[in-house]
Parts: sequence; C-alpha cells; structure tokens
Amino acid sequence: MCGLVGYIGSNQAAPILLEGLRHLEYRGYDSAGLAIHDGSDLKVIRAAGKISALAQLVSTANPDGTFGIGHTRWATHGRPTENNAHPHLVNGLAVVHNGIIENYAELKARLVAQGRTFSSETDTEVIAHLIDVELRSTPDLFEAVRRALSRLEGTYAITIISRAHPDYFVAAKNFSPLIIGLGNGENFVASDIPALLPFTRQIITLKEFEIARIFSDHVELFDLRTGQPISTPAQTVTLSIQSAEKAGHKHFMHKEIFETPKIFTDTFLGRIKRELPGIVFEELDLPADEIRRLLVIACGTSYHAGLIGRHYFEEIAGLPTQVEYASEFRYRQSVLLPGDLAIFISQSGETADTLSALKEVRARGIRTLAICNVMDSSIARAADQVIYTRAGLEIGVASTKAFIAQVEVLLLLALYLATQPYPGGGDSYCRQKGQDKRTDNCKKGERNLLTPTELSHFIEQIYRLPAILERQLAEEEETVKQLANRFVHAHDFIFMGRGINYPVALEGALKLKEISYIHAEGYPAGEMKHGPIALIDEQVPVMALATRGSQLKKIISNLMEAKARGGIIVGLISRGDTETRALLDHAIEVEDVDEYFQPFVNTVPLQLFAYFVADLKGTDVDQPRNLAKSVTVE
Repeated sequence: MCGLVGYIGSNQAAPILLEGLRHLEYRGYDSAGLAIHDGSDLKVIRAAGKISALAQLVSTANPDGTFGIGHTRWATHGRPTENNAHPHLVNGLAVVHNGIIENYAELKARLVAQGRTFSSETDTEVIAHLIDVELRSTPDLFEAVRRALSRLEGTYAITIISRAHPDYFVAAKNFSPLIIGLGNGENFVASDIPALLPFTRQIITLKEFEIARIFSDHVELFDLRTGQPISTPAQTVTLSIQSAEKAGHKHFMHKEIFETPKIFTDTFLGRIKRELPGIVFEELDLPADEIRRLLVIACGTSYHAGLIGRHYFEEIAGLPTQVEYASEFRYRQSVLLPGDLAIFISQSGETADTLSALKEVRARGIRTLAICNVMDSSIARAADQVIYTRAGLEIGVASTKAFIAQVEVLLLLALYLATQPYPGGGDSYCRQKGQDKRTDNCKKGERNLLTPTELSHFIEQIYRLPAILERQLAEEEETVKQLANRFVHAHDFIFMGRGINYPVALEGALKLKEISYIHAEGYPAGEMKHGPIALIDEQVPVMALATRGSQLKKIISNLMEAKARGGIIVGLISRGDTETRALLDHAIEVEDVDEYFQPFVNTVPLQLFAYFVADLKGTDVDQPRNLAKSVTVE
C-alpha cells in the first residue's frame, strides 16, 4: 500500500527521494510528499495526485538539504487530499507511516482533550503528536519514538525526522515492511527494495518490533520493546528493479495472491474489538433499525463476492438479501422498498454499470453503501456511505486479493448488522436456542442474532485466518502447480459447489477462463443433473468443492454422479478427510475451518490453479486478452 523512503548523506535529498518514490509507484498511491531538513529547519512539500505533481512543486520550491523522508499514500483514513498527505508535521517533527493504527480514535480523543489540534483526518498524525508529547519529558528523539510506539495498536512501518536532530532519523517496524539501505557515507530507508536499487545493493531487512537510528555513516539497531541493541548482517541484493517490484514473483498476479494474508489483516484492523467483543465501522452511520432488506449490486468477481455476502447477511444478520448484476439491474424496473439498503461492490470504484445503477437507486430515495478498494473513486463519492477494503493496488487484471478483501468486509458487515438494534414484529427474526425462527414477539432494540460468545468465536477465527492462509500458500503451491500441469491442455472445465461454496465455484471458473482461455463454468452441484451433467465425459474434468460441512454428503453424491459419466474428479477437501479423498482422482487439501470461512481458504488454491495453468500455457497472465482492469464503459 503506502510507500516510504528516507535519505541521509552528502547529496541533495529531494532528487533521491523522488526517484525512490517513483520506483514505488507500482504499490499504488493517491498523494505524495517530502520533508527536507536544511540543517536548521524542516521544509514539507505535499501534493494530492501523482508524483509528477509533487516533482513540479519541488522544482519550484527547490528545497536545500541532504537529509529527508518521502511518502506515497494509499488512503485508508481520510480522503486523498494535500492535508491528509504525508509527511505530517507537528512542532518541527515530521512522520511518514505505512500501516493502520487500530486505536487511533481513542488516542486522538485523549490528545484533543489535552488541547492538541489536528490538521488532518489520518491515523498517522496521532503518531506525530504522541512523539511530540514524549519529547516534552525527554530530549532524546529515539527514546521519545520508542515510548510513543508502545502506545499504538495495529501495524506500522514508520520513519521520523526532527528539526532538533539534524544528524539522524529513526525508523521502526511492526508487520508493515521496512528495509534499510547501506551506502558509502550515506544511508537509506524504504518500504520496498525497488526504491533502494538505484543507490545501493546492501540492505538490512528490519524484523518485527525492531527500531533503527540511522546516521549518514552508520546504523544502530535495537529491540523496540526492550531498547536493547541488536546486530543484523547486511545482505546483497542481486534483483533487477523490474523483478524487485514483483518481489521475486514471476507475475504480479502471483505476488498479489501471496499478499492475501497481509491484506486480510489490514482489512479487519481497527474494525474488531476483541475485548468487548464487537465490530466497529467508524466510517458508517447506518440506521440499522430501519433496514429491512439488502440489495447487493455488482459485476464480475465483485458479484461473486456479493453472492457469498448473501449467505452472511441472511444467516448471520437475518436480513433478506437480493444479489443483482449491475448490468441487468439498471435496465429493469426493479421494485425498491422503504427500508432497503443497496450495497454496491467494485474494486476500482469506477465500474460503469455499477456506477449507473447506484445513481439510479439514489435518485429513487434508497440508501446506498459502496464497498470499494480505491478511495475517492466515482462510486465511493456517489454513495451515501462507503467502506474501503484496504487491498492496496492490484495490478493483475484478474482480481485475487481484492476479492478476498471484499468477502471479508461483507462478513464483518454482517456481524456488525447482527449486533445492531433491530425493530420487532413482522418479518424480524430472533435467535432462540441456536435456531432462527420467525416471530412477532421480538422487542424493539433486541435483535439477539448473536450472543457475545458466538461473536467472540467469529472474531477469534478472523484473527486466526491470516496465519492459516500463509501456511496454505506455503504448503499447497507445489501440489497445485503439479495439478495445473496435469490439466494444462484441457479445453473445458466444470466447477461445482453447494451453499456458500457455489459462488466460490463461480469465481474459480471465472479465474480459469479469464487468464488461461479455457472454457470453464461454475454450477450449483445440485443442478448438475438438470442439464450440465450431459457435458461430462473423459475429456471434461470437474473441480468439486468438497470441504467438510453441512452439505458434504450432498456434494459427494453429485461428484459420484459425474464420476459415473467418466469425468475426472478433482476435489478441494478438508485436511485429513481420507474418506472423501478416496473417491477422487486428484485432491487439494485445505485447512478445516468453519463453513463461513471456507470461501477464504477455498478461493486461494483455485486462484493458484488458474495462475499456474495460464503460466504453463504461456498466456499473458497479468494482462489477459480482451480484458481491462476497470470496466469504465458499458
């Protein structure tokens, strides 16, 4: 997501910082800025938009100084404006930050109560104020940063320079990437290797909870929590700049699939309160007690996310949900009702059909909510309210990590709605002894769809999932690659699933045809005998989503029907399920998780399968023929 750079040495800092930021443009950003130390003061230059806009301001201002930091921002808190751009300057202290501070709202409230004034909407500005507060009790910048960071919850890669400390800057890491570059009489810091390659090949990669004091002639490393010095040897980087942008991956799509665990974490940070327990969307102001029905409107992959969301909204939040293709919805005289909430999903926020449908729905007086990945996009601006997925820039045309983030937001939103006040009577539902039953006796304000224990169970599974996804990617890749090699010459492929896994089957089929050009279709497994089974023979492999759950026996019955017609059966099965494995020709094992979380663990191997088939066929994986990343025309 955000990119940061830092330099201290004998050369002019501004050109070096700008070049470093240009090599981080692939990460995606909506504003950029620099802070240059001229030996006595800090000069901060910021601009919304592209680095070219920042470079123009820099050429006019011509800041003089051999010490500075720079930043490209992918907005998560606050719109992409000059005020919200980094660096943030507080009393001669400049901060750039990549990550999400979960408890920034509480910290900001305390700081405001102390008389502090904020000039932005960002979580990052809180960090600058906290450090400035600590500098009141210690003149040591390094110690002040260490104390301030101990109060943060969330993720960060952070770099700080101070007007009062012209000979060094401080950098620290927790989860978000941060790398130090070592030069001759000069040193660097960056959020990714490409920013450093024009200047040095000697790097130190900071680990979790490490902090550095960076001078022009040496670097000092410490444990952030204890303050004890540590020693980490430098490594030599041999990558080209182009390959470094892909972090060693052959294609951006492969890289983006492997970013899924981090994106999953970024998307829920600050939105979950484990101790309450509770789900928090500070950006929302939904009158949940007035919502009677949800309409989910989207295209392509986002539509598949919406189909999964329907399961969450109906089964967790008890809300009737209708999912529509935007391209069809906008040309139909749909019946919209008081109490409807229309949710529009788009990775880019620029999808033409979805935007047109949104405008029509708003014109008819229905509340609208956008779920987008790009801040201040057209759909985000047009909707009454918006939730951002925080997936960062997705370069591969076939959506991967953004799809996971969309499904995650829909799950969080369902949990949020399930715990909000809800009107009684009529079509409301109350949970009684673990079962949803229609009742006319629910009292207003008592939705009772999730007990605190049930919500805590969901939250703990959400926190576990990034590690599960990380492990899956490491353990499954070679198996999936070998399977892809087995089917690289297939002309047709059928994906089938039931329940919450039916949309996953649709998405798996879409990924395969998007990038490998193999004809692939997804079907509800129970519908196979109503026509599609006629397609199956020895030349048509079937991918069955057969993970453990309430419909496993049904899906096994369906895959046996396909096998009896000569079909080659590939199964996505839960780890250790030897009974189902014995029925299959090939299998991919995934983590055994609750059914609501199966879309996450089942989607990743299907994305990898499509990727490897396409790569083995030699297609243009990142830019498949006839497709565009954002469909901005009808």
